[in-house]
Amino acid sequence: MKAEIIAVGTEILLGDIINTNAQHLSKSLADMGIFVYHQSVIGDNSERLTEELNTSFKRSDIVITTGGLGPTTDDLTKEVGSTYFNKKLVLHRESLDKIEYFFKTLNRTLTENNKKQAYFPEGSIVLANNHGTAPGCIIEANGKILILLPGPPKENKPMFENYVVPYLRKFHQGILISKTLRICGVGESSLATQISHIIENQTNPTIAPYAKENEVTLRITAKASNREDACKLISPVEHEIRNILGDNIYGEGETPLENVVAQMLIEKNLSLSTAESCTGGLLSGSLVNYPGISKIFMEGCVTYSNEAKMKRLGVRKETLETYGAVSENTAIEMAKGVAKASCTDIGISTTGIAGPDGGTDEKPVGLVYIGLYIKGKTYVKKLSFPGDRQSVRQRTVTSALDFLRRKLLTI
Repeated sequence: MKAEIIAVGTEILLGDIINTNAQHLSKSLADMGIFVYHQSVIGDNSERLTEELNTSFKRSDIVITTGGLGPTTDDLTKEVGSTYFNKKLVLHRESLDKIEYFFKTLNRTLTENNKKQAYFPEGSIVLANNHGTAPGCIIEANGKILILLPGPPKENKPMFENYVVPYLRKFHQGILISKTLRICGVGESSLATQISHIIENQTNPTIAPYAKENEVTLRITAKASNREDACKLISPVEHEIRNILGDNIYGEGETPLENVVAQMLIEKNLSLSTAESCTGGLLSGSLVNYPGISKIFMEGCVTYSNEAKMKRLGVRKETLETYGAVSENTAIEMAKGVAKASCTDIGISTTGIAGPDGGTDEKPVGLVYIGLYIKGKTYVKKLSFPGDRQSVRQRTVTSALDFLRRKLLTI
């Protein structure tokens, strides 16, 4: 069975808000074996929305709209849907009672335009909105299904999960289950080359690499009649991929790299401190995102100037004068210095030229050094990144975390 998603709202077209509903709906529909081949965004215009419904229903059995169910005159999705299927709008008393109660609890007066949210196409299935004033509905006609959902994600998601998913289960045609592997330290093209024989011979499951910011994800998707059978199809393919990519795979699902590193540090009971120059606190900030990091993270220093590096970290003046702030020697002394000053097992440092100015032929913009001190041993990594200032800084953070992760695997 095929479905399409139409987001209704001029604010989406103008880029004022991001259409996050489509992502959630597409994933949920795929899990039920309902395939989404088209998505569209239409402004608050009845003629264009009618035209889009015509096009969508020629291709698909189900159309889901998001937005346009509010009280104002430009909220017209329900009216267009009613006209499209030649159905009258009739009052749904239960919905009106809920809207009246909602306004009463806020000590606000219910206006006439709010009452229009309680009118629905005759014979439709009304979907209660427990998080707002705009109920949704399902219209069945001429072998087609139109599902109207509110736009705000906090209303859209629970309505879909609580009411639409149970309704759609009767159209179940198998499910799609995906497993995502998260990969760092290898680019998309290199990854695709390493597993090319798997990709070229894929049937069920399918394998799809996706390049993300500073990493690659690999999605393995299987179709089966139930979750257990789908997982059995995924397992041998995942095992083969893990054998090929090894430690380049740092996690799975939605788990970010900083969480993986934080968990490793906590499990190994290794304390950590950071010394940052070019990243300006981004590294420590990413680690602090992890709840419970206080067990091992002692201190983060942003030592941007040479004076701060000497005063706070004990970097030698001779090192800075001879090799410069952006150098292997300085990165090592920064990492060692912060570990000693903070009395931690591990110190990690970043120093580089993020740009857009400050580069030379010898040390171009994008040059970065990452220093690492672990219980008396020091390591350093030299990298060169393309991109703007923010990209260089963010790539440095990802590389620093991955550098630390790989060293922790050997302890």
